[in-house]
Formats: sequence, C-alpha cells, structure tokens
Amino acid sequence: MPLTLTLTEGVLPQGTEKLAFSRLSDLMLKWHGLSGNKIMTPNIVGSIHIISQEHTFSGSKEAPVAFIEWKTPSTAFNTREIQQGYFMEATDIIHEMSGGNLPKEQIWINVIHAVDGAWGIGGQALTNEQLGGALSQG
Repeated sequence: MPLTLTLTEGVLPQGTEKLAFSRLSDLMLKWHGLSGNKIMTPNIVGSIHIISQEHTFSGSKEAPVAFIEWKTPSTAFNTREIQQGYFMEATDIIHEMSGGNLPKEQIWINVIHAVDGAWGIGGQALTNEQLGGALSQG
C-alpha cells in the first residue's frame, strides 16, 4: 500500500522525514491489526516529497503544509473507528514532530481506494478476497 508523504520544506526538522514515514506506516498497520504481518509489512511502500516553501499553499496563499495520502484496496480504512483513530494519531505525529509549529489544521490526510480486483502486486491483479487470504497467512 503506497503512502505518499508531502511536506513543505522545514515543516519537520531536516533528517526526520524518514522517521515520520516509518511512524505513519507503523500506525496504519496498528490500526488494521497487522503489526508485524509478514505479508503486509514489506508491501507498505511509498515516497516522501519535500516541496519548497514558495510552492505549498493553503487558502490560495503560501503556507507550510503536510499531506498524508494512502492508496489502498477498499478493505483498508473501511471503518469509522480506523479512519478517525488513524487520522487523529497521524495528525498528532506530524504536529509533534514539527515541534508544534505546524498547526493541525494544515495537516491533510486522504485515502484513495482501488476498485476490487484492481490491486496489483508483482504483475498480478488481486481481488479483495485474494488479498484477505494472503494477509491471513502472514
């Protein structure tokens, strides 16, 4: 499941972006009851994008921001408890790692769900049922 973490340059202390990515990934596994799962853990992938201060906006004005975006099968983030819990804790992680300097209102999170059967790993299009079966083995 790809995670894209996009941050305005300087929002987090330089060199801590990888730790933020790791913490957000571990948090997703925790909220889905998959911490330590041998199938899912190596399939948490993604990227970190650091954007210069003059290229990030809120309210059409330059502003420091953080965007946390997951691309997942529709079986992930599928309950209000998981959504609310993850979003609250993920926001807290970025806010705290910024030293409290990035307001929580400038941290956005979204989840993009793939259509059932359109989740690919290793060249294979997997259904939600196939993914669930694989995860239960991990």
